[in-house]
Amino acid sequence: MNIELLNTGLQNEITQFLYKEAYLLDHRQYREWLGLLSEDIKYVMPLRVTVQNKMGSNINDEMTYFTDSKKDITMKVERLYTKSAWVEDPAPRQRHFISNVMIEQGSRPDEYKVRSYFLFKRSRASELNTEELFGEREDVVRKVDGGWEIAERTIYPDQSVLTVMNLSMFL
Repeated sequence: MNIELLNTGLQNEITQFLYKEAYLLDHRQYREWLGLLSEDIKYVMPLRVTVQNKMGSNINDEMTYFTDSKKDITMKVERLYTKSAWVEDPAPRQRHFISNVMIEQGSRPDEYKVRSYFLFKRSRASELNTEELFGEREDVVRKVDGGWEIAERTIYPDQSVLTVMNLSMFL
């Protein structure tokens, strides 16, 4: 990744956009969160595998936990507002922590490539154990009508074995 020095205003603007996204997700404002996604979004989480070669990639791009479009994500969001989303009843408490935001110019003047680290924590009912996922995200954010939207997101979990009960969250 070729990291360029961007003006601090742009860095702050994009970082605040990511924080706003985390806030909406943490507060279960999923329909509002959908408004931050472009109509042509590509939302992907490839598998991480354990390999013997320390220098090789341990990401398997041919297999994914999900490869979603805006239509797929919208269906998942709308399901959360129904009684059939039993895994969300009672609603779990969740937090998205975003850090290490690095930004570079994208392929178009109005797009930027954004790399960030994430930590997702979730607790359910009165269970003692919490669930967590952590890793890195690669986004393409686009400026549209004075606001930002996510055009692409690839999520790289650090765990090769996920320790969460399900993938009903958005990362």
